[in-house]
Amino acid sequence: MSRWRFAIVVGGLLTSSGASGAQGSLPLSPARERGQTVTPVFEGWYKNADGTYSLSFGYFNRNESEVLDVPLGAANFISPAPFNGTQPTQFSPRRHWGVFAVRVPADFGTRRLTWTLVLRGDSVAIPGSLATDWQIDALEGEAGSANTPPRLRFGPSGPEGAGPGGITGGPLSTSVGKALTIDVWATDDGTLRPTISSGGRAGVPVALTWFTHQGPGAVTFANERPKADASGKATTTATFSAPGDYVLRVRANDASGVEAAGHAQCCWSNAFLKVTVTR
Repeated sequence: MSRWRFAIVVGGLLTSSGASGAQGSLPLSPARERGQTVTPVFEGWYKNADGTYSLSFGYFNRNESEVLDVPLGAANFISPAPFNGTQPTQFSPRRHWGVFAVRVPADFGTRRLTWTLVLRGDSVAIPGSLATDWQIDALEGEAGSANTPPRLRFGPSGPEGAGPGGITGGPLSTSVGKALTIDVWATDDGTLRPTISSGGRAGVPVALTWFTHQGPGAVTFANERPKADASGKATTTATFSAPGDYVLRVRANDASGVEAAGHAQCCWSNAFLKVTVTR
């Protein structure tokens, strides 16, 4: 069952609490172009078919235009250590929901994990747990609707993934400055709300957006919002400024119009692509 939550600003930090209200409330201080910080956000948890659980996290970059990079390490880590490593190192401006998920075992119980970011003198630690009030419908369809998230794959008949945890593909290989072709296939059930389907809207397609999730350099996408063809395939290229290991993320939003993702955790999916870049 979907639950709504509200955010409370305490001492300048964005924290969350289970209760009735609007999800993702933001601090009331005016937004600035640059110079502000990033807060991790715990979105909630969902159960996987194999009995494990996925804890979904997003973030709020308070800047209007500044993209921030925080490498994995002492300033960007998840504890306990076995769960560390899937969080982003690049943070696009403003609020981003359900950016990744951490899978925990079926017997995780009352334990919790914590994502910590240290930036510009601020250290923010946000815990995630399997508390009942934080259960979300990321895979089974939002409350009152049969809507389920799009499904993504990196091959025409490859394994599929859905929801914030999505699927991971690669690694692909390229060199600095050389455009790498990246393909993704997206499918969706077409359900918007009960009795209404995307077929009734001339087959509104899944909307795809590419992001840099992790990496030591800048990534330039020829088209960060490629359109899918009739088979569901969408193609773009990525060019890398520095050698190293990267993770790219593609987000697929369904036809419900929740382009920025938002509180309706049912309505989009992530897929992650590993890329190794040499000189």
